[in-house]
Amino acid sequence: MLRLLFLGDIVGEPGRKAVIDALPWFKKERGVDFIVANGENSAGGRGISPKISVDLLRAGVAVITTGDHVWDQKDVIPYMPTEPRLLRPLNYPPGTVGYGSVVLDTAKGKVGVINVQGRTFMQPPLENPFLAMDAEVSKMREQTSVIFVDVHAETTSEKIAMGRFLDGRVSAVVGTHTHTQTADEQIFPGGTAFLCDAGMCGPVDGVLGRDADSIIQRFLISRPVTYPIAKGPVVLHGALIDIDETSGRAMHIERVVHRAPTEG
Repeated sequence: MLRLLFLGDIVGEPGRKAVIDALPWFKKERGVDFIVANGENSAGGRGISPKISVDLLRAGVAVITTGDHVWDQKDVIPYMPTEPRLLRPLNYPPGTVGYGSVVLDTAKGKVGVINVQGRTFMQPPLENPFLAMDAEVSKMREQTSVIFVDVHAETTSEKIAMGRFLDGRVSAVVGTHTHTQTADEQIFPGGTAFLCDAGMCGPVDGVLGRDADSIIQRFLISRPVTYPIAKGPVVLHGALIDIDETSGRAMHIERVVHRAPTEG
């Protein structure tokens, strides 16, 4: 059995620190073998930098996924082709720098990870994610049946449809982007674990990891404002998935809600 931990969108420095500090605990106390984390909001809440990528990988994250904010830190563009464990959505047009998927060797066999972005209410609109996934999964299954998918999308319908579309062909499909954990964890009939949104790793006394007053002000005045990262308690949200490494079928999925220790 392979135990995979997926952590939702890491928000800013508080989220990064909490994730890095918690990884040894997850490995020791929960027996985690393989860790995937979405890092697209880890650099001050927008994008990811090469340094942050290196820090997360050195801390024990095996693969970093992203989404629509992947390019917000410009220094990541030349870095992306050099680090195949930092993914951008698979369905960018041909010729886009970086990788949308990766297969890594582990002590329990090969593990594949695919990052894809939805199109409904998402900017910029990318290539059809269902067609892109159909081709990529068929190709990846020639190497391994253990495949994890991060579908970065706005609507629940698109994420659920992707999970149903891939049922029996991948081990797990977990959504990101909304920063709000859903309570619909399940294993579909074909053996694919599913959770509509993993949630976020960041301060919870705000709005999606941002300072609540600034977000409220935006709604009140309908003009652009800055959105500082919120302060206060940090919670890590995600999913813990047990996968049969021979068949690739998910055997169990549970939501993760892990409160980071309070400093001081």
